[in-house]
Parts: sequence; structure tokens; C-alpha cells
Amino acid sequence: MCDETNLDEFASKGLSRRAFAATGALAGLAACTSMENSGSTSGLTESMVQVPTADGTMDAFFVHPAKKAPAVILWPDIAGLREVKKQMARRLAGEGYAVLVANPYYRDVPAPQFADFADFMKNNGFEKVTPWRTKATAPAAINRDAKALVAWLDGQRAVDTRRGIGNQGYCMGGAYTIYSAAAVPERVKAAASFHGGGLATDKGDSPHLMLQRGHHYLIAIAQNDDAKQPEAKNILRTAANKIGANAEIEVYPADHGWCVPDSPVYNAAQAERAWERLLALYAKL
Repeated sequence: MCDETNLDEFASKGLSRRAFAATGALAGLAACTSMENSGSTSGLTESMVQVPTADGTMDAFFVHPAKKAPAVILWPDIAGLREVKKQMARRLAGEGYAVLVANPYYRDVPAPQFADFADFMKNNGFEKVTPWRTKATAPAAINRDAKALVAWLDGQRAVDTRRGIGNQGYCMGGAYTIYSAAAVPERVKAAASFHGGGLATDKGDSPHLMLQRGHHYLIAIAQNDDAKQPEAKNILRTAANKIGANAEIEVYPADHGWCVPDSPVYNAAQAERAWERLLALYAKL
């Protein structure tokens, strides 16, 4: 998970907008999210929407192609729903999916909470989100939100309800994907965690204990997260085999945050490899 240790590592890399531009991360974002690269042959429709939940009303970003499409829930990282997440959703929608990007902090503040990761770092982001995240990361709260998001998606004309729903998450959102599949197993059939944290713990509600038989999982682990908890990948593999879940679990040669273009450790080559595995996962919906 993106914690204070990760943020110290980020800071040591000289995080700034100028640094992003110098390393090509912002250019990579434009390339990765352009419609020319998305495979889209028709326009997309997008809007901010309001999703009623058991705890209030969540603001979220919804983007979809002209034709009915299988739905995907995108859970953001610690910096929340911001432009880079919308860009990632647009790219996926261009591949033929109806994508809903959640605001995990809606109980406290609407999105965007930060313009980008540089803004998060500059403005004491970790300190700001800590009280919000306490509410957002409770498994029971995630389960309630997942049920609400699925119900909302199934009520949209843009969604092909004959197909299963996928969900993907980054950083703290990685665990959300597994909880979501467990909360609504009859609808959420695939979960993808990218540099997710807290997937294998000694708690009774650890995500690895929530894997579902017959469901499809993509668990992409950052190399520095693996170094801190090398046993996690084996715990996850054992749990998947025991329950009969279809799980692709791999440690990528990239650091925590590598999939998100506004991250200081964005790795374009490994992000693209993860992207291709994501599309392969969703082809099974």
C-alpha cells in the first residue's frame, strides 16, 4: 500500500511537475490515453455522476462507448479520483468497456481532492487523507460501496448486463477489488490489483481469504512491495489454489505506483505490459 515509506521513496526521487516532464511521464500519459491508441472506432460519452450508497452519495466519473458494454469499476490510489484516473478510464472505455471511477473519499470530500500526485506530495497529502482513508478502507464500507456501484451500473443503458463486471484498483484500491468481487460475486467476476497493498494479512478479513471460486484475478505486485513482504505472493497463490480461483500473480520489475502516469515511479514499459494483461483478464467477462 502507498504508505509513509513509499512517500519517502517518492520524495527522494525529486517529485515535481518539472521532474515529471523531464522524465517523460506526462508525455507517456498523453500517449497511453489518446483515442488513437485505444482501439476506439466511435466516440465516448462521459460525465460526473452521483451514486446513492448506504453511507450517502458518491460522486464518480462514468465513461462509455456508444454501444452497450461490460462494466468496470476503477478504484483509485491514495491520491483519489483525479484527471489521470479519468484518462485511464477513457482509454479502457475506448477498448469497449463502460467504466465507473469511484471517489473512495466521498464520505468526507468530493473529488478531486488533488490535481495530481505532485499536488498530493506538495500539500501534505498523506496527512490529509489519513482520516478519510480510515473510513474508506474498512472492508464493510468497501462491501457496501461495491454493492451500490454494481446496482447503479446495472441500471445504466450503456451497460451490457449479460456480461460480468470487472474491477481494478491501484495502491490502496488493490484490496478493494478483491472485496468487491466477494461482496457481489454473482456480478463482479474479475479483479485486478496493481501494486496493491494489504492483500495478505493475519486478519480474519484479509483479502486473500476473500478470493472466490471460479473468479478471475490479476495481482500485479511491485518489486519493492515484494521485498517488504516476500511471503505475500505465496500466500495469495496458496489461497487461490485452495479455493479454486483463477489467479495470475506476478512480481513486476517496477516500483510501487508504476502503473499510474502521474506517479514519480511510472514505468511505461511495465505499465503497458500490465495493461495488456488487464485486457486479457477482461476478455473473460
